[in-house]
Amino acid sequence: MTTKQIFELAIQIGIKNDFRPKKLIDEHLKQAKKAFERLDKAKQKLFDNERLSNPYSDSRIHIDNGKKTIKKAMVGIDITSGEIVIAKQLGIDLVIAHHPAGNALQGLDDVMHLQADVLEMYGVPINLAEGLLRKRISEVARGVHASNSYVSVDAARNLGVDYMNIHTPADNSVATFFKNLVEEKKPRYVSELVDLIYTIPEYQEAVRRGSSPTIYSGSPENRTGRIAIAEMTGGTEGAPELYEKMANSGIGTVVAMHLSEKHREHAEKAHVNVVVAPHIASDSLGMNLILDAVEKKGVEIVSAGGFIRVKR
Repeated sequence: MTTKQIFELAIQIGIKNDFRPKKLIDEHLKQAKKAFERLDKAKQKLFDNERLSNPYSDSRIHIDNGKKTIKKAMVGIDITSGEIVIAKQLGIDLVIAHHPAGNALQGLDDVMHLQADVLEMYGVPINLAEGLLRKRISEVARGVHASNSYVSVDAARNLGVDYMNIHTPADNSVATFFKNLVEEKKPRYVSELVDLIYTIPEYQEAVRRGSSPTIYSGSPENRTGRIAIAEMTGGTEGAPELYEKMANSGIGTVVAMHLSEKHREHAEKAHVNVVVAPHIASDSLGMNLILDAVEKKGVEIVSAGGFIRVKR
């Protein structure tokens, strides 16, 4: 496989595991095209053309040196310049990060619109979801605006190492994994949901590393009610005020991969149980669901940067 083929495969898997129907994903791309066409010619030259064909602006090929065959890829949840140097020393053909860098980090806010569609699927009126998310999306956009997002990208360019990151496609994959698992096992109590997470190999390794599945809101004795996988994909955390709207829409429990203190307080106030499946293990699970397909194409995977490799 080439670097481009690996990336395209990841995007395909991300679309397959997206909670949204394909027509909504296509609609998002059409909106990007309309935004491009409204610009004058001078600004069109500066437009990020990747947004016209890639539905996940937080996932990119950063460096592609045109290698005909990728035999070995180093994969990390977080990749720094240090991992790029190690990859060069080990003769790695491609470095794959999960978390965004470069333009992908600057595009993190754009994928958060996915959350509104997911919340609508769970019964939250779209006008409320979009209204509350708009403020949070602006906060995230301002937060990444000042970041020095090209440090690892520049390191890869200087060392001649192919480099990409896969974010939302992997998060979509872990979200669908959990949705299917919950629908199959139907945990009735919060404790049963936590026990279910403990059966997954990535989380077992996370426990060994000191990060266990945790109830952030609610108690083990609480009944789960309707379980929403609403905090596993869509860039980053949504608006904390959404927990009240989720409760009003009949959601009793949310599965998340991280939760800020402010979000926890809103969840408790709304009497919504929140079970946090540890962040890095969740990211690893999502990446593994993509990398299994990549490895079947003959690419060897080398773990780095906190990534927990589990084959299925």
